[in-house]
Amino acid sequence: MGITKLSDLIRADAPDSISYKEIGDYNGKIIALDTSIIVNQFRSALPNLNLSLLGVFYRTLTFLEHDIKPVFVFDGDPPEQKRAVLEKRAQNAGWSGAQRSHTLSSKTQEFLRLLQLLGVPCVQAPGDAEACCAQMVRGGVVDAVASEDMDTLAFGGMILLRQLNAKKVSEVMEFSLTKLLETLQLTQKEFVDLCILLGCDYCDKITGLGPSRALKLIQQHRTIEDVMLNINRKTHPVPLGWQYQAAREAVPGPAPEKHFKEEKGAVFGTSPETDSRHGGECKAQTGGETPTAAA
Repeated sequence: MGITKLSDLIRADAPDSISYKEIGDYNGKIIALDTSIIVNQFRSALPNLNLSLLGVFYRTLTFLEHDIKPVFVFDGDPPEQKRAVLEKRAQNAGWSGAQRSHTLSSKTQEFLRLLQLLGVPCVQAPGDAEACCAQMVRGGVVDAVASEDMDTLAFGGMILLRQLNAKKVSEVMEFSLTKLLETLQLTQKEFVDLCILLGCDYCDKITGLGPSRALKLIQQHRTIEDVMLNINRKTHPVPLGWQYQAAREAVPGPAPEKHFKEEKGAVFGTSPETDSRHGGECKAQTGGETPTAAA
């Protein structure tokens, strides 16, 4: 779902961290994509599974025509911190958690099969696909992450692309995490705390804190703990039993350099498939053999 109003905050307080480009500017680049976001986009517009598959097919062809090498990352089991949020969304959508899980699993197999037939690499995340994408760009497995969610930045993804499907001039938005942190004068840990204050998928937020106020509080006090000591609890009540620490822990740390070398080989077919010995990081999903990146 993303970080509440983070894109608005960046536009207002760190506009230099955003650049506007054309899809052709990414020729030859390796781009990780959160598959669930693309699937949901087409599922909303085209509820029929075959039409959704056709949409993904043409989207993938667009990437390949521009010499973009896409790597589709599939969600694994959701982190424990996120289950309550997912259940709430399932209820709002009118299905139970079990129904939701079964439906997604069936459709995911169809999309995975399509991508494998196209020779496009697929990666199975151990948990949140967005976190896996961020790990891959941090480790040099891919050049950037394409997603409409802003979670990638909170997870430490250095380059985030929005609207990569755009065909008009200057419609692809590129966010630089390095420039963002420099402009806001925050460390990555402080930025994660800012995202928690703004509102994320992993816990509730302090009532009444808008983006501007949340940023000023983090810049002044540096941690959520110190923010809580310096706000008016009557106007900004803190959620009872607030699980902000669990939200922090949902952000994965950097994987060993050896893992990334093995992972890049696994994704692009130059070494055996990786396993979970490196802490359960992203794993190539091959369906029998490792697919080769399309040129």
